[in-house]
Amino acid sequence: MLKPIRFVPRNPKLPIIKSRLAALVFSALLILGSLAAVATVGLNFGIDFKGGILMEVRTPGVADISAMRSTLNSLNLGDVSLQEFGDEREVLIRIQRQDGDESAQIKATNAVRTALGDGVEYRRTEFVGPTVGQELIEAGVLAVGLALLSILLYVWFRFEWQFGVGALVALAHDIISTMGLFAIIQHEFNLATVAAVLTIAGYSINDTVVIYDRVRENLRKYKKMPLAELFELSVNETLSRTTLTSGTTLLALFAIYLFGGAVLADFALAMIWGIVIGTYSSILIAVPLLLYTGVRRGDDHLDPSQVPEYERAERES
Repeated sequence: MLKPIRFVPRNPKLPIIKSRLAALVFSALLILGSLAAVATVGLNFGIDFKGGILMEVRTPGVADISAMRSTLNSLNLGDVSLQEFGDEREVLIRIQRQDGDESAQIKATNAVRTALGDGVEYRRTEFVGPTVGQELIEAGVLAVGLALLSILLYVWFRFEWQFGVGALVALAHDIISTMGLFAIIQHEFNLATVAAVLTIAGYSINDTVVIYDRVRENLRKYKKMPLAELFELSVNETLSRTTLTSGTTLLALFAIYLFGGAVLADFALAMIWGIVIGTYSSILIAVPLLLYTGVRRGDDHLDPSQVPEYERAERES
């Protein structure tokens, strides 16, 4: 009979809680670096946010990006960017919003069509105004903020406020580091990326709640075990589930990133980073923070008369 393959030992004993100071210092540096990158370099907002003209074209043969860029720059339309989109015949053209009303934007697109000549297929043309872009930024920030608040309230009511604080700090860590990554590598930050950030928050809190459930169970089960030892036991007991779930999710995300085309690349990249950093924060940030928030054991706040007799005997022994 074949034995099942175990990627994680049955009873791992990794010194996770003992390494909390190194993890907290690393995370603090990561957050500070991410905030500095966003403040200095800034995010490369897509046309969804900053407004402009977006054109997706398909050339008869392999697209000559350099020649097309030179041709479009000669039109004096301002900031023009081109990137290969999907296969080598498809190009995504972004042009800054032109001064004036909609007629000015149409005039710019007509100039592009004339410059590129016949034989080019125009598969998509979009206009986004600055007002719409600003509204989308505000809506994105509001969506992320409400998601964090909802998660905080959920964890608070399901566990205790100390658990909610730990979960919120871990989620903020994941979101800020994701934004820092996009600021450093200058990948486009668009609505798909905002969707990825919200998905990261949901995935990360799922990992955190699973570990917190085991922590709460062990708080009631081992009433005399030191908290640091109990938290380390809880993390190690759920380590197999956490790592294998994240690993299988990453396999799908890498497939999307490599073969899903340019439309999904930024979304998949944000998700890959989010899964990795979210798993890290659930294990090395959310749980160790409980040591500093004064978490209570299950019924420490009860009157002795409310504690079952067998539990009182256990405590007295």
